[in-house]
Amino acid sequence: MRPSFWRYFPAWFVYAFLWLIAQLSYRALRALGGFLGWLMGSVFHIRKRVIDRNIETCFPQLSAQQQQQLIKTNYQETGYMVSQTLYAFFHRSDRLFNQLSITGSQHLQECLDNDQGVLLISGHFTALDIGGRALCQRFPVAGVYRPHKNPVMEYVVTQARTAYAEQMFSRDRLKSIVKYLKKGGVVWYAPDQDYRRGHSVFSPFFGVPANTITATHQLARLSGARVLFYSVKRIDEAPYYQLHISSPLSSFPSQDAHADTDRINHHIEDMVKQAPEQYLWLHKRFKTRPDGEQDFYAQADVRNKP
Repeated sequence: MRPSFWRYFPAWFVYAFLWLIAQLSYRALRALGGFLGWLMGSVFHIRKRVIDRNIETCFPQLSAQQQQQLIKTNYQETGYMVSQTLYAFFHRSDRLFNQLSITGSQHLQECLDNDQGVLLISGHFTALDIGGRALCQRFPVAGVYRPHKNPVMEYVVTQARTAYAEQMFSRDRLKSIVKYLKKGGVVWYAPDQDYRRGHSVFSPFFGVPANTITATHQLARLSGARVLFYSVKRIDEAPYYQLHISSPLSSFPSQDAHADTDRINHHIEDMVKQAPEQYLWLHKRFKTRPDGEQDFYAQADVRNKP
């Protein structure tokens, strides 16, 4: 249901403003994203403690100078994420998306030809929504998302995504997702955040135990769907994005939910290593700790503090 215009007038005004911005050219939006990234890192220091802690822990092999450069670049890519998401949600032209090719797309097509459901696993990368719209230009794909508390945001984001996606499932609609997969549907899913709901285990992510939901194992077990991985990487030259779909995971799911979750995290980690600056490091991936461990972010060493 569409929220009341007058009751939520400020939110609707912001949405209209963002829609207008999204009609700018890709180059203009990229420049805007770069400026936003500079503001986040140099002026507002958004979640600097979290980003610093994540990167220094996940990339201990880098020198302090290299880590700081990665942090700086990650802020820039996070700014790009904002403008890229606006472009994916609201830009009227399909030109950019139509010119993108997806390597490995034959793996997904083969599953569709055989009426096999597919769980297409990705991670929270800064070009996530660009990759989603590009994927949906070629294949009938549904998505899984976390509902927004603000009703206008929930309405706008859902409407934007369903303009190109087959369907959007809130992440708690397990039965509906299983039913969709059993019918041979494709569900795009990113299980790499520290969710509080759902069954989870501590699974290694860059060598650190990370609270990870076992939903990929459960969905594949209940539906018989194949599990493939979808990666999206932004590049500076046209066509500006590299998209890749892997072959299906073999012997998945097994009888061991924990072992399967470890495999999923391992593959997502491999995707992150291909473009570490484009991962959502501002997320508190290691917020939930095993019993007895201290707060992962409370003791973060924030170097070069302004």
